[in-house]
Amino acid sequence: MAARYQMALSLGFHIVLACFGVALPALIYVLHRRGIRHDDADALVLAKKWAKVSAVLFAVGAVSGTILSFEMGLLWPGLMSTYGDVIGLPFALEGIAFFTEAVFIAIYLYGWGRLSPRVHLNTLIPIMISGAFGTFCIISVNAWMNAPAGFDLDANGEVIDVRPLEAMFNSAVLGQSVHMFVAAYAVTGFLVAAVYAIGMLKGRDDHRHRLGFAVAMAFAGIAAVVQPFVGHLTGDRLAEEQPSKLAAIELATETETRAPLVIGGILVDDEVRFAIEIPVLGSLVATNSLNGEVPGLDEFPPDEQPPANVVHLAFQTMVGAGTVMAAVAVWYWWRKRRHDDPLSPWLLRAVVACGGLAVIALQAGWVTTEVGRQPWIVYQVMRVDEAVTDNNGVWISLAVVVVVYTSMAYLAARVIRGMTRRWRDSDEIDIATPYGPSDALASVGPAGGEISDDRRSGTNDGPE
Repeated sequence: MAARYQMALSLGFHIVLACFGVALPALIYVLHRRGIRHDDADALVLAKKWAKVSAVLFAVGAVSGTILSFEMGLLWPGLMSTYGDVIGLPFALEGIAFFTEAVFIAIYLYGWGRLSPRVHLNTLIPIMISGAFGTFCIISVNAWMNAPAGFDLDANGEVIDVRPLEAMFNSAVLGQSVHMFVAAYAVTGFLVAAVYAIGMLKGRDDHRHRLGFAVAMAFAGIAAVVQPFVGHLTGDRLAEEQPSKLAAIELATETETRAPLVIGGILVDDEVRFAIEIPVLGSLVATNSLNGEVPGLDEFPPDEQPPANVVHLAFQTMVGAGTVMAAVAVWYWWRKRRHDDPLSPWLLRAVVACGGLAVIALQAGWVTTEVGRQPWIVYQVMRVDEAVTDNNGVWISLAVVVVVYTSMAYLAARVIRGMTRRWRDSDEIDIATPYGPSDALASVGPAGGEISDDRRSGTNDGPE
């Protein structure tokens, strides 16, 4: 049990940082490109500040990712000793992607004033590619655990005929990867937008805050609206590949056609209680057919059933949070179309709430994926109890990991908070550049022109 808790803590901590690694470089690219093309000093200032924040998050993510790498071998020796050859390729490629990302982050950070504007902007491209590819590699391992492929077993249960590329590009990897990438943009976009929304609610309603908010909401809004469709397409394979997970998600006790959609509720003594049931809709959602068959938990032996209540609650939490985020995105676009100033206080408060909801939805989605696979660590191939370590010291390592993650989160927050305070107090950007943003931007734009009054009003404000 301690191994499960430790792995859950590590994954839950790291996955939020992975979202920033995937999405934040794209947001920075948009700002940096706007700064160059439109001679926008505020956009360049924001790009530089966001890049510094991303470097801090990357450093913390590097530590938590390294811990995860060790945990795979230390906590799950049965898995890695048996299937290490099968899933080794994506781990190796992820390492290459990590170092590539680290190199180009350094080049981008120290490229201000040393590279031409176009070359400097383009250094963000390998950061975006390597961040996305590294995440894809790790997702491919998880997808393989849900849809194992790329190997055969002999009569003694030994792995033979390993096909690493087939394992990496298994049947579940495309759906899970797209689902994760869209989630990354939703989480990053809403969290960044929430920071600027808080600043505007506190009265820092200037061009720079509005620009940071608008760029973040552009990504978050699109991701929030697209995600329900991506999630539905991803879930279509469950009826064939993981029917027990589907049964737990739907809280279906018996296999039936024209099954109802169960909203809320818990399973008590094999009976669903306190639920709202919408007739037929369950079959439509699960199978894209009104007459589709939804598998029930009764089809599976008790020792092969996932914890239905946990899976059902996590899934509905994810869907509920995602629905709220999509509604807020549509509200924002509607107000932007209908009003000269779309940023009402209530909308800003809703965006702040969505920052928290995005993280909740992310964590709930991963709980659905991982707990829904139980009791299998490799679905229908290896059980969790066959893979987990029997070392009695895992509770000690769990305590150590709790301390390490708490310390990292606290120190990262302190560092970022200190950076934003310095930016707010002095607007000092300590890396000079010939095209912006230099210290001279307090009064002069990147092309030598005067900054307009609305820009100058935001000179002393950081991303808060």
